[in-house]
Amino acid sequence: MKILVTGGTGFIGRHIVWQLAAKGCEVRFSGRNAVAAAEVIRHSPATVHWLPLEHGTPAATVKMIDATRGCAAIIHCAALSSPWGTPRAFAQANLDSIDEVLQACHANTVKRLVHLSTPSLYFAFRDRLGIREDEPLPAPINEYARSKALAETRVQAAGLAEVVILRPRAVFGPWDGTLMPRLLRVMQRAPIPLMRGGRAQLDLTCIDNLVHAVELSLTQPLPRAVCTYNVSNGTPLTFENLLHRIAEQFRLNLRTRRLPWPLVDAVARALETSARLRRGDEPLLTRYGVGVLAFSQTLDLSAISNELGYRPVISQDEGIHQHAQWWLAQQGVRA
Repeated sequence: MKILVTGGTGFIGRHIVWQLAAKGCEVRFSGRNAVAAAEVIRHSPATVHWLPLEHGTPAATVKMIDATRGCAAIIHCAALSSPWGTPRAFAQANLDSIDEVLQACHANTVKRLVHLSTPSLYFAFRDRLGIREDEPLPAPINEYARSKALAETRVQAAGLAEVVILRPRAVFGPWDGTLMPRLLRVMQRAPIPLMRGGRAQLDLTCIDNLVHAVELSLTQPLPRAVCTYNVSNGTPLTFENLLHRIAEQFRLNLRTRRLPWPLVDAVARALETSARLRRGDEPLLTRYGVGVLAFSQTLDLSAISNELGYRPVISQDEGIHQHAQWWLAQQGVRA
């Protein structure tokens, strides 16, 4: 099977590339970073091919169409995933890219599209447990969520025969450059604020489990033309419990400070306002960044379990352990 993975130089994309290559697929992956591409190729268990591509450029659509000739599927991972950024940056990364992918699907009659979206679409600064895919979505919490919601709308309206939209929650594992590194940096520098008592229920997804969900999305028959599925480990933890497990496995001293949510929210609002006035980089705290640690958000996995046969292939504890062992090795610490 010939497959194109967009964003294959990123954290999630590279793991998908490696797994598909190990299964004997003919894999081409896109990305704009030559150094990261070389790393993906170096660690791949079989030959994979890099497509240099920057989404939103005049040549991107032509390159995408050329690269997907003869492809049975496209796995669209390329995205800007951040709580902070300009509308234009998110539009280029998350909207221009899906437009290019959809044009390639139509031009080459690609049989199946797997589009990676986000459960950030569900977030609303309130506790939400067991969220189903068909529940009404709240107003987008930030530009990232707004762009991903629009991308889903375009995918659903494209008229393709076989589409799977995945909404994986808080993916972590080796080569993660976003979720765990942000948390580890704060843990190393200062006490972690425990808002609302640290009792928020958090769903996470080991990268191995997301890759498994992608494989099922490629290979299983679909009950509808467009199927949308939540993905997680299905074993929520309280934020405080998660911190203790991370501190133990990553060999860090855990310091916490119980703070009222209104105070943290006010500080985050002030930092965001200052950053916007200065047109500067991402502030130390964003409302979304602290909000996802203050409010419960867990996902209902009934749809993907019943329709694709999804079951996590690795436990949360084992996933944290594997990530910690990799991270410690990167720091030059003996396991």
